[in-house]
Amino acid sequence: MQLVINTRGAFLKKEKNCFVIKNEDKVFEVSADKVDGILITTSATITTDAIQFAVENNIDIIFLDFNGSPFGRVWHSKLGSTTLIRRRQLEAEGTVVGFNLARGWVAEKLENQIDFLKDLKKNRPDDKDTLEGCIAKVTELKESLMDLRGTLDEKRGMFMGIEGMATRTYFEALNSIMPEQWRFDGRSRDPAQDGFNCLLNYGYGVLYSQVEKACIIAGLDPYMGFLHTDNYNKKSFVFDLIEIFRIHIDRTVINLFSKKQVYEGLFDNIPKGLYLNKDGKALLISVINETFDKEIKYNGRNVKVKNIIQLRCHSIANDLIK
Repeated sequence: MQLVINTRGAFLKKEKNCFVIKNEDKVFEVSADKVDGILITTSATITTDAIQFAVENNIDIIFLDFNGSPFGRVWHSKLGSTTLIRRRQLEAEGTVVGFNLARGWVAEKLENQIDFLKDLKKNRPDDKDTLEGCIAKVTELKESLMDLRGTLDEKRGMFMGIEGMATRTYFEALNSIMPEQWRFDGRSRDPAQDGFNCLLNYGYGVLYSQVEKACIIAGLDPYMGFLHTDNYNKKSFVFDLIEIFRIHIDRTVINLFSKKQVYEGLFDNIPKGLYLNKDGKALLISVINETFDKEIKYNGRNVKVKNIIQLRCHSIANDLIK
């Protein structure tokens, strides 16, 4: 589970084999064995003993801004694996290996979108025609993607163009099935313009921290991207890999709306947009924890989603050093 500190003035310390959180007038403790990560989303105090305890138990401490984007983390200083993986990662970007990996990740993202839209269509006969049209368009774009040949430098623009068109079509489809009150005008970030994007952005921020952690453990360099290009302090490889896993957040957020658990009180108005408040964060992170702990089929067996993220990163690392 993700241990979330989202109350201003909260205090986190270590006591025996537990983390102890003092939150206003409440005190509760959580065993380290149950904690995968600690998310701090507001002004809080954490003791050095708690930090050391987290590091010793391979629990990363992540600091999130009001949009849910990580702006810092505390993690142990070990590399995670052999430096050969990072050498091969650097070499692969300019070869057919890097091209095929990047194309496969985008294709998997589009296939995830297609599968989700097909699932939505089963229970929404009134939206069947709209959803079928979007499914057909994303399927066609995926086929165009798989026809591409060359190098990443030659085809990166086409990769991004196809992915962008597919994603716009996908979100048009999601918008079409939303309750009228929560319809949205495309994707919006920093800040979100509507409740749907507000929840989605924050969820992606939590996912981002999970993917970065999985990269580090697998020995992959978070900054050495294939599809996303290098930039100062840009974790391009994390941006590459997160595309595979966004679907888990998409399904989680849409499910909240389907179950009518979203209401206006989860959001606060800020200049030019919306902010997910304390109640909104608590609700979203609770259901994201459930999503990460959910078991789904992976390579013929039931595996928790959070473990699939780690297994995929290890698999990519192994592919690079074959």
